[in-house]
Formats: sequence, C-alpha cells, structure tokens
Amino acid sequence: MEKKMSTNSGEKIQRYIALPESFYDRDTVLVAQELLGKLIVTRRGENRAARIVETEAYVTGDPANHAFKGQTKRNQSMFKGSGTLYVYAVHGQNCMNAVTRRGEAVLIRAVEPVENVGGRASGPGLLCRALGITRRDDGKSVLDSEISIIDDGYRPVSIVSSPRIGVTGWKDHRLRFCIKDNPFVSKKKRQQSCS
Repeated sequence: MEKKMSTNSGEKIQRYIALPESFYDRDTVLVAQELLGKLIVTRRGENRAARIVETEAYVTGDPANHAFKGQTKRNQSMFKGSGTLYVYAVHGQNCMNAVTRRGEAVLIRAVEPVENVGGRASGPGLLCRALGITRRDDGKSVLDSEISIIDDGYRPVSIVSSPRIGVTGWKDHRLRFCIKDNPFVSKKKRQQSCS
C-alpha cells in the first residue's frame, strides 16, 4: 500500500511504501533486524516521522515474552495478527511492539527523529511519548491506521546485536539489534556492542 507523507516540514511530497502484512509474518528475529532503518510515521494533526535504530525480538519459548504463558487480556493484541500494534505500559511508560507471528513481537526500543519529533526518543517510553503513541493504540494495525511503518529506501550500513536490556533470562540470546554507531540508540552505558 502506498502512503504519501510530507517531508522536511512540508517541502515536497514523496511516495513511500508501507510495509505489508507479509513483512511481519516471518521469523521475528529477522523482522527485528529488518525494521532497523524503517520509518515510523504518525498522522495525527501534523505528520511525525522517526527512523527505527534499535529493536528487540520476543519469540515463542522466551520467558520475557508477554505471550510466554498464553493469551491474556493484557497481551491479546499479540494474537490478533501480523502487523498489529501491541502497546503496553510498564513503570508508567508506554512501549510499542509490532506483532510478527502469533504470540511474537518486536519491541521498538529507540528511534532517530526525522520530522516533527520533539524531545528525546532513545528508549521505548521516550519514543512513544515523542510520537504520541499511547495505550489507546494497542490493537491497531500498522497496515491501515494513522500509525504506520514505512520503507523509504534507507538501508543501515552495519547492524549489531547484543543481549536485551533489562531482561535477566536468556542472557545468552542476542535478541537486541541496533544500527551501529547511531547516537540515538538507548542506554549509552550499555551499548558497547552498538557502537
């Protein structure tokens, strides 16, 4: 599906292609890597856009996955289908995930502001605040809502992986992915493998 978005505060209109459902309906670890460099666009009043620079994969069998013990009222969006937003709150901060396969998702950890994004966006809660993403967005589709993830053709030169931040189990699994040397990656003191 093609979406139009103004860039650089309305200079010119460019055509971008929203990621299709088939992009998400694949191996979650691969999706987490391939989301790096894509743009999150919100269309509420003025367009906001930010480039994804850090992700984490949450897969079947992973004790840190909110769907590890099955479907609940809290995580029901993880079972709605590929390309669904799973937005939850932790410690008063919203966290945005893109559902891949049933019960699996990719947490968007950090973004680089591109258009009309004020404030810091290096961390799941900060990026949700900067893009205006709230719990009301839980269950919406990035395929056909005012929030979408698009491919503008940018490709990262180098992607690195590390253990996830704040996850005590599965430390040997390198399920956190970052664009190497990007200054907008979260948790600077823990990002040795992302620089």
